[in-house]
Amino acid sequence: MSHSNIATPTVNWQSEMKRIATKHNVIVCWVAVVLNPIWFIADYFTISNYWIIFLKVRLLVTALTLLALVLRKKISTELLLLFPVLGISIQNAFMWSVMDISQLQQHAFAYIALFIGAGMLLLWKPLWSIMVLLVSFLANVLFLKANSALSAQEILINGGMLVATVAIISVVLIHSRYTLTKKEIIARMALAELNKELEIKNNIIVEKNKDITDSINYAKRIQYAMLPHRKDILAAFPNSFVLFMPKDIVSGDFYFFHKNDKSVFIASADCTGHGVPGAFMSMIGSERLTDAVQASSNTSEILSLLNNGIKTSLKQSENENSTWDGMDIAICSVDIVNRIVKYAGANRPLWIIRKGQTEVEEIKATKKAIGGYTEDSQHFDTHEIKLQQGDTFYLFTDGYADTFGGEKSKKVTTKRFKQLLIDIQSMTMKEQAKHLDGFIENWKAGIEQVDDILVIGIRL
Repeated sequence: MSHSNIATPTVNWQSEMKRIATKHNVIVCWVAVVLNPIWFIADYFTISNYWIIFLKVRLLVTALTLLALVLRKKISTELLLLFPVLGISIQNAFMWSVMDISQLQQHAFAYIALFIGAGMLLLWKPLWSIMVLLVSFLANVLFLKANSALSAQEILINGGMLVATVAIISVVLIHSRYTLTKKEIIARMALAELNKELEIKNNIIVEKNKDITDSINYAKRIQYAMLPHRKDILAAFPNSFVLFMPKDIVSGDFYFFHKNDKSVFIASADCTGHGVPGAFMSMIGSERLTDAVQASSNTSEILSLLNNGIKTSLKQSENENSTWDGMDIAICSVDIVNRIVKYAGANRPLWIIRKGQTEVEEIKATKKAIGGYTEDSQHFDTHEIKLQQGDTFYLFTDGYADTFGGEKSKKVTTKRFKQLLIDIQSMTMKEQAKHLDGFIENWKAGIEQVDDILVIGIRL
């Protein structure tokens, strides 16, 4: 951001300067109204033969200052201040003219106090300070010439030179204060304008963010509508759960369910990315998986058909500019009556914990993804597993094991995930889902979730 933007605000800095100056100058006037008459006490002890005349002069200046305060809305702020400052200056000039050397020396400090106070409190253009200084000098010359028997040398060495020096310094101080105040006002008002611009832009961003979030939330409704109904899964597998925790509003993970006369198909899939891009992939993947299951009941052929379907949908075989996204997936065809599971996987394993056992039996997946750089002719192995009543198997994406947290902000890890599943085998599947959910939330402990989470557990 350039300094020129700050130095030249479109707002009227003069109006703000006038407001501040008026506030300060009114305070100065009231200080003069209160203190100037009180100083007659010093006059009484310093030059007793003139104190009544001095009191009358002080009261006259005070009255004129009060009049200026009454009329302050009709006169300029400079004219308001001119009454006490110039009045007291002329008043002091007259008082000097009737003093002897000792009295002059004592009163010099009062004169100096006047100029120091002016330097600290006055807020007006330097021209007014110079005018007051010149009028004060002229008044001193005239009164001293008319009333004083002292020579110019005696006056200068007994306070005159010191007062003149302080008066000049006070003019410089007033000029510096005015300049600094002007710069501060310009900078502050420019900053206020910039803040206003930022607020407008921020409101635009908030509104756009709301629009985008609303759109994504609606997309979530569409994505969730395409996911299987949990009640259908529970109808086929009463002892089961689906733990589905998207990283963002929409998810790159999805679960799949299909039932025909012979088998029940269940799958967990992890598409490239998460959020909106992952959600697009998940919807394409879900559609192509539905086509594949309708075309074949063999889990190996299903993944081969899915692989070709994804590559065709994303035109991955046509040119190098195509997207090379894909997915990892584990799919099972379950013969519920005979408790036979036929599993095939692309980079995602099947875990089995048999009833009464304390170890995880892992069926490894084919080390190839669906789509992307995988060949069209890629074969995916099918594994047939005979289970017994009470055995439990799990399909899952990598999100749960890769979640960061714990005391050292590390991943859950596959090893810890396996042990966690072993530890909860005495629980019902509903209790397992609740426990896994609570564990991962406590594990994260405020750390942002890095990936979508999907865990499917089925006990036969």
